[in-house]
Amino acid sequence: MFYPLIKAVLGSLLRIVFRPRVAGLEHVPTAGPAIIAGNHLSFSDHFLMPSVVPRQVVFLAKSDYFNGRGVKGLLTAGFFKGAGQIPVDRSGGRASQAAVLTGLRVLRSGALLGIYPEGTRSPDGRLYRGRTGVARMALEARAPVIPCAMIGTHEVQPPGKVLPKIKRVGVRFGKPLDFSRYEGMENDRFILRSVTDEIMYAIMRLSEQEYVDVYATKAKADIAAAKKAPAQPDAG
Repeated sequence: MFYPLIKAVLGSLLRIVFRPRVAGLEHVPTAGPAIIAGNHLSFSDHFLMPSVVPRQVVFLAKSDYFNGRGVKGLLTAGFFKGAGQIPVDRSGGRASQAAVLTGLRVLRSGALLGIYPEGTRSPDGRLYRGRTGVARMALEARAPVIPCAMIGTHEVQPPGKVLPKIKRVGVRFGKPLDFSRYEGMENDRFILRSVTDEIMYAIMRLSEQEYVDVYATKAKADIAAAKKAPAQPDAG
C-alpha cells in the first residue's frame, strides 16, 4: 500500500542522484504477468531497477532483509515491507520449492516479478551460474522473461559497503524471452537448465560481464576460505 509513495519519493530521488541510463524499457510489458531476471551486483539493485520501471516490481527478497537489527536493519525491513516485497528462505531444499511457489502466486496474480537467478550478489562483479527456479516459474506460469542488466552498481555499492558512492549507473532491459515451446516440461531438469542458461546468456549479452559457470555461493565460499588460509612460507 505504501509503494506509490515510496516510488514517488525514493524513486525520484534515486533518479536525480544516480541519473540512470535506461535502455530497452519498452520491453517491459505494461500489464500482465512477467519476470524481470537480472544480474545482481549490489544491494542498491533492489532500489535502482524498480525506480525506472513504471509498474510495481515485486521481489522475492531474502528473509534476512526483514529481520535486521539496528538503524540500518529497521530501515531496510521497513522499506521492503512497505514496498510489498516478499521474504523467502534461500537456504535450499524445501525452502527453494517454497520460494518457487511464492513466485508463482505473484505471477498468477498478474504482477511483475523481479528475481536474481544467481541467487545472491556477485562477489567480484562477474556473472555466475543461474539457479533453475526462474525457469520453473516461467514455464509453470507461462510468463515471459525480460532479461535485465545493472551497469556500474558494483562500483557504487560493492558487498560490505553501507553507504553508496554517487556515480551514474545503467539499467538495460532485453527483449522478452518466450519459452512456450517447453510447455508441460517444467519437471524436466535438463529443460530447466537449458532455459536458465538461455536467460543467463541474455543477461550476459546485456551486461557484458565475464561469465563464470559456477554458483556464486560457491565462489563466495572459496573466496572466504582463501582469506582464512594461512600464508604459505616463502620457498626461497
